[in-house]
Amino acid sequence: MTIQLPQGPYEPRATPLDLAPSGAPLASRTVFSAAHVVADPYADISPDDPVAVDWDATLAFRRHLWSHGLGVAEAMDTAQRGMGLDWAGAGELIRRSAAEAKSVGGRIACGVGTDQLTGPATLPEVRAAYEEQLALVEGSGAQAILMASRALAAAANGPEDYLETYAHLLRQATEPVVLHWLGPMFDPALEGYWGSADLDAATDTFLKVIAEHPDKVDGIKISLLDAEREVDVRRRLPGGVRCYTGDDFNYPELIAGDDRGFSHALLGIFDPLGPLAAHAVRVLDTGDVEGFRALLDPTVELSRHLFKAPTRFYKTGVVFLAWLAGHQEHFTMVGGLQSARSLPHLAKAYELADGLGLFPDPELAEARMRALLTVHGGSR
Repeated sequence: MTIQLPQGPYEPRATPLDLAPSGAPLASRTVFSAAHVVADPYADISPDDPVAVDWDATLAFRRHLWSHGLGVAEAMDTAQRGMGLDWAGAGELIRRSAAEAKSVGGRIACGVGTDQLTGPATLPEVRAAYEEQLALVEGSGAQAILMASRALAAAANGPEDYLETYAHLLRQATEPVVLHWLGPMFDPALEGYWGSADLDAATDTFLKVIAEHPDKVDGIKISLLDAEREVDVRRRLPGGVRCYTGDDFNYPELIAGDDRGFSHALLGIFDPLGPLAAHAVRVLDTGDVEGFRALLDPTVELSRHLFKAPTRFYKTGVVFLAWLAGHQEHFTMVGGLQSARSLPHLAKAYELADGLGLFPDPELAEARMRALLTVHGGSR
């Protein structure tokens, strides 16, 4: 039956893609999905209170990702770090998810930042905050992802402050970490990270950190939405240091790679695309690059839609699709972020995701889309 969306009538898909779970590990690429958190819609809290998380639903979603052979990148930007989820909540999320990963044999890496700092901070305070979070993540048995820090961006006076801070942290790390460069399109407070607004100069500083400590860097995640720059950085990495693409606009070509190398993946878009992404990488494992691209290229339109400016609000679309797919029973987000995207934006996300066959139960997705339309006053 046709559904009247804001952009016009749409005939929902009748059958989903057949993407049954397969816990077998992916072979040719290391792939992490950054995962969202599920809010508790029945918690009687105000905007000034700590967020309330539905832990059962949150952990169930991580088991869903692991069941398809994906790793989970925990407590990252996708989990609303700095946009609803504070350090207390993130710390609890890390502890719970790491324990769950251990119980099911899932791969997990967790974000290490400085978001317990609530005001202006000195460089020693930034280092201490990073150290506190690094100790928690490594103590939980998870791999550490050193995230870009708003506090460091505000406190640093130039590249040398970044070089000294990261050198100190890498010396503290027990195991090799992933370094994360998150661009200002995801977080405006990170403008000029690595000590310069000039991306060439910033790239040189970033690479210098890695070159001076290659044994402590498992890989890098670049989230600049700039495929050319990622390829350039990838080709300049020391041997043994991986590049994990964080480019939600150009991931198929970057993961496929070229005759000089390829990117692994650590992506927020693989939250809604998890089963399809895992299936595509298994096709790539056989050496079938064309088959991989045929599966993943059609998803780029949806990803570019979800991550359109203001890019930092992409989490709203990710959680919306999780609700439509039946991974949670409501469309509520920590911090009330479900209001951050318009009805037309969400309706287009539904149409694109349904067209790809992403919803395990298309009838449920349609019913929930109709319910959302009704809440907004019905179709016009």
